[in-house]
Amino acid sequence: MVLSIASFLAMSIAGRETTSVLGVFQVLEMRSVIGWFILLPLVMTNGGFSAMRSERLGVHVARNVVHYVGQGAWLYALTLIPLAVLISIEFTTPIWTALLAVAFLGEKLSRNRIISIVLGLVGVIVIVRPATDSVDPGHLIVLGAAVCFGISVAMVKSLTRTESVVRIIFWMLVVQSVLGLGPALMEWRNPPLELWPWIIVIAFTGMSSHFCMARALSHADAMVISPMDFLRVPLSALIGWLLYQEQIDIFTAGGAALILAGNLLNIQRRAPKPAEVAAS
Repeated sequence: MVLSIASFLAMSIAGRETTSVLGVFQVLEMRSVIGWFILLPLVMTNGGFSAMRSERLGVHVARNVVHYVGQGAWLYALTLIPLAVLISIEFTTPIWTALLAVAFLGEKLSRNRIISIVLGLVGVIVIVRPATDSVDPGHLIVLGAAVCFGISVAMVKSLTRTESVVRIIFWMLVVQSVLGLGPALMEWRNPPLELWPWIIVIAFTGMSSHFCMARALSHADAMVISPMDFLRVPLSALIGWLLYQEQIDIFTAGGAALILAGNLLNIQRRAPKPAEVAAS
């Protein structure tokens, strides 16, 4: 999950740099197509294309349609609002993930997980401070993206029960490449040479972020993994300050402290009761 968070942060920087020159749909298409070629060696070492066949193709397609919509909204909002604010609002995602995990995956909300999610969301609210005179359209766009991401995370957790991680990412890149081809061609322009390093970064991290998250979801419940992702909020604020001169104020620092506290609580392992030890 640490590698997934690092990949998402790198993708945020690359996304801002590429969308300042190219359209959102073109960036998404290039990310998926190039990412597929980057994934290809893993496909070959995991049984080749025959091993990528799936009996749950409909779930793969549905998950990636939802995720593509969310990713497009996220990249568009990245051009409208500061990075730290965008990431903060995105972290309503654990609410939707938790609700869906309880409703459809049979996961249980423990006290620590509830407190972790609440602390994380309070931290986000402290950072964003939504009580303003007007609502920025970028805020609403990110909120819609967060709902899509929550659905996507729950569906990935379901897929990890029967599908390999490589197969999940393979179909993500295939489906999203097909979905985005038409919109990308409509706004296509040749990328300048100096932009290609950023394009490669967004393609690699677009693949690696989801690969690492899917691996994490194969080892732990969605309600453990999703709140850990809250760490992107203070880290994004730091990146925004270092690279884009976006100021970090006392609210951002206080919110980050709440998010960190929630994560530390969430990843603590509960000591087994004597009866559980005896039963094992």
